Amino acid sequence: MAITTTAGTGSETDGGGVITNPDTQEKTGVFGTGTMPVLAIVDPELMTSVPAAFKAYQGFDALFHSTEGYISANRNEFSKMVAAEAIRNVSCNLVTSIREPENIEAMSNVAFGSYLSGIQMTVGTCVSAHPLEHALSAYHEKLPHGAGLIMISKAFYSFFIDKHVCDDRFIEMAKLMGMEDAKKPEDFITMLVKLQEDCNVTELKMSDYGITPEEFPKMAENARATLGINFENDMYKLTDEDCVAIYQGSYK
Repeated sequence: MAITTTAGTGSETDGGGVITNPDTQEKTGVFGTGTMPVLAIVDPELMTSVPAAFKAYQGFDALFHSTEGYISANRNEFSKMVAAEAIRNVSCNLVTSIREPENIEAMSNVAFGSYLSGIQMTVGTCVSAHPLEHALSAYHEKLPHGAGLIMISKAFYSFFIDKHVCDDRFIEMAKLMGMEDAKKPEDFITMLVKLQEDCNVTELKMSDYGITPEEFPKMAENARATLGINFENDMYKLTDEDCVAIYQGSYK
């Protein structure tokens, strides 16, 4: 039985977990039927007291589980369906859930989105954004996973937009996030940045957690070594140099 007290990981719906080895600076996923809950209780009242910053980190983690699935090369009709609803529910309710902590309806919708994102990871896939972040927090354990994902998100998604490998999917996601008249893939970045601004997370800095640009090459290698399967789901295959460029584009 899984009783979730946060709206972020979706662990109540999947058989995955994460293990960090501080001795080797490895942070990787573990999967198995023995870790799949047979019953999940998702009670938004248990989530209202989460501090605003962490509610934002968790909410963006849930969002990215589905935005990654939405642009995955291995997307299927089921994963697309649940990812779309997750993106809509999280992006349209996260700000309210933070600004109005006792708003149970908003928290319920974010929790539902997180739940769906967990399903997306079970029936679909994530892409390389997650291992790229895992490398950051593997070397710097005080960095919250969701915060790291936020830090790299604009550069990561912009990289794929610049490659024009799935323009239609980015336009669809922009519409799901509230821009009904979205016409170009860059509209997704506009909505992503707006959501981050509204959640007060745009000032997150890698340097505040002790991360330095000199570490980026080893982090790129670490990401591929520990969770390389996610790189296979990208619609454009990243080189280590591409990974370093994404890190560099995210650094401040």
